[in-house]
Amino acid sequence: MAVQLLSPGVLTREVDLTVGRAENVLDNIGAIAGPFSQGPIDEPYIVETEQELIKRFGKPLSTDAQYEYWMSASSYLTYGGIIKVVRTGGGRLNNANAGAGGTVGTGASDTSLYLKNYDDYKLNFQSDDGWYWAAQNPGRWANELKVCMIDDLADQTISLASLAGIDSSYTTPALYGIAVGQGVTVGLSTNIASVGFGTSGYSAFSGHLKGIITGVKTDASGAENHTIDVKIVSRVAQSGGGTTETKVYYQKGSTQNAFVAGTTLKFFDSAGSAVQATGVGATAVVDWYDQQKLKLDNGTVFWNSLAPRPVSNAYVLDRGGKNDGIHVAVVDDTGTITGIQANVLEVHQSLSKAQDAVSSANAPQKIYYKDYIADFSDYIFAGKNPSESCEPGGNELGGEELEYPFAPRATGFTTDFVPNVTITGFSTVTQNLGLWGLDARNVTFSAVGNIGFTLGGGLDYDATGGMKADLGDLITSYQLFRSKDEAVDFLIMGPGCSTLEESQAKAGRLISIANERKDCVAVIGPHRTDLVGKTDSDRQTNSLLKYFNSIPSTSYAIFDSGYKYTYDRFNNQFRYIPTNPDVAGLCVRTAVNAFPWFSPAGQQRGILNNAVKLAYNPNQAERDQLYEARINPVVFTPGLGVLLFGDKTALGYASAFDRINVRRLFLTVEQALQGAAEAQLFELNDEITRANFINIVEPYLRDVQAKRGVYDYLVICDETNNTPDIIDNNEFRADIFLKPAKSINYVTLTFVATRTGVDFQEVAGRV
Repeated sequence: MAVQLLSPGVLTREVDLTVGRAENVLDNIGAIAGPFSQGPIDEPYIVETEQELIKRFGKPLSTDAQYEYWMSASSYLTYGGIIKVVRTGGGRLNNANAGAGGTVGTGASDTSLYLKNYDDYKLNFQSDDGWYWAAQNPGRWANELKVCMIDDLADQTISLASLAGIDSSYTTPALYGIAVGQGVTVGLSTNIASVGFGTSGYSAFSGHLKGIITGVKTDASGAENHTIDVKIVSRVAQSGGGTTETKVYYQKGSTQNAFVAGTTLKFFDSAGSAVQATGVGATAVVDWYDQQKLKLDNGTVFWNSLAPRPVSNAYVLDRGGKNDGIHVAVVDDTGTITGIQANVLEVHQSLSKAQDAVSSANAPQKIYYKDYIADFSDYIFAGKNPSESCEPGGNELGGEELEYPFAPRATGFTTDFVPNVTITGFSTVTQNLGLWGLDARNVTFSAVGNIGFTLGGGLDYDATGGMKADLGDLITSYQLFRSKDEAVDFLIMGPGCSTLEESQAKAGRLISIANERKDCVAVIGPHRTDLVGKTDSDRQTNSLLKYFNSIPSTSYAIFDSGYKYTYDRFNNQFRYIPTNPDVAGLCVRTAVNAFPWFSPAGQQRGILNNAVKLAYNPNQAERDQLYEARINPVVFTPGLGVLLFGDKTALGYASAFDRINVRRLFLTVEQALQGAAEAQLFELNDEITRANFINIVEPYLRDVQAKRGVYDYLVICDETNNTPDIIDNNEFRADIFLKPAKSINYVTLTFVATRTGVDFQEVAGRV
């Protein structure tokens, strides 16, 4: 290469001959699929602790022996691994939801809502208008869950003086013509604080305070206990025959930006005509938000104990919008999830009705309520936009607003006193502005107030609460692990299926996935009814042999003979569960405490956790039959406990790969060196690249040899296997020869008695 200098100087270049390395491999990732009471459907979820397993997938259930799946995952975790759990779909699964359809006033649940997971929601359900809120995943677990929400419907609740005699043409409950959407004003003459450019002071103000009515409550009994909810809009100054209107915001306790008791209010309809020419007295005024409670059946919780008043977000205000703030709370009202009634599970504060809204504190975090809830809630998704509801509302009776269905209310005016909705006869509301889900610019968002939704209609795998998954659905879930992009080291079978043939088919599918990937092993257990509840060990042995004989030969699988008896602390009883998760766990523990190429069997590394006894404890003769048929016996030994007493793979012919430690040695070495090989992609196939690769591989293999993984090794990566034809085909080849270390499976002790005078060298050939 020519020096790129036109005059005398020094050119510095760098050549990196350190590209690539052999990374350490920790094979500790298990995978299992099954029917769980909750959790995302057909989506691998990484679980590291039993507490995470409970939180995401619920507790073990007795129904249809579902506990076998749950406790299989839990057993594996006790050995120090992590597990990817997939909740299987199918059956009658349905998400609990607060439906938007059905008979008016009932909020009937959507009975066909099968929403699998986050991706399914984003792709198919975020704009669904059949429900307002839904559980994030199917099942009965979310039935009776409460979703409570509150926005900036009103600033103040004002009690009105007796209207008797003012206008006899109006009678309750119409509250003398006063209705939602009308304007309300009160004369205002006071000193207004002014601050600007380094000066501050007070200036006289003469005019009126202007608001919009967002709620009306009347006393149908005839008692004069009528109230209106009011949203403060602006101050209108009057001077020199003209008016100047300034947008203001409510301030609690203020006499400048709030209505006060003892004043006279005037009301104007949507056309700007006076409703009560003489005005109506305000007898009492209270802060609206301070009076609001979560809509619960089993407890009393005030919103102001959870979050401050929902106000307009800075992003929306900066763009001329207003009244977008909203809080959402999820509550275990009945205590079915946590055991505590009215337990607030989560609160999401200061969300926005504007679809483009961004947090001013955590930009660029989106705070549009649908997106934020989807990303940060552990329980719910948002569906139909509540501002699209157009049910009759506004003149409710009995001192309580209708919660469900509900009517969105305008929180501002278009011009003068014309509100953001058109009102016909004070009963039918037609929306034209303020819809949620719009961009923030110049939108005064409508409000729905303080409402609560009860989720219902959630179903498990059948209509009666069954927890049985079909074989086809289980296979669909395991298929998620076909790609190597989904890292996994052990495909855990867990329990079998209802019939022997289905259990064999399940085992066969796991083996085919492992064979296809060639970077993991499938751990396969027996069919439950062949062992549990049987007392004849000969029949148990024959059943095991028949079952495993039909399962394919492979070095990428491990068979075992066990069902262990263990304690289920969640249901306070002992259970039989399969031991194949323990076999995978023993491999993990061996890798952590020793190295992957050590055998996981025997007294030093093969003791199972939490095993009281076995459903089948084979004797020596039965173990001989099992081992010859590729089945690793799980046995009980007095003084030691329950242990794995074999280290064969499922390979059906003699080979070094018919032992677990050899298969795991090669998996470990292959994964470690694959990364080093990938670093050579697109490099030049010459002596330098080949030497660099050898310098990566040989130190790694020396380390494996020093740690007793191989007896010897040889690496060939030169012109002998990188011939001109190989190079011209853009290939790179390296041949790595390993002499794997062998585990001891058979011990022979020969004791020879000799006469006293015999020389040992004569009989043994040595001293």
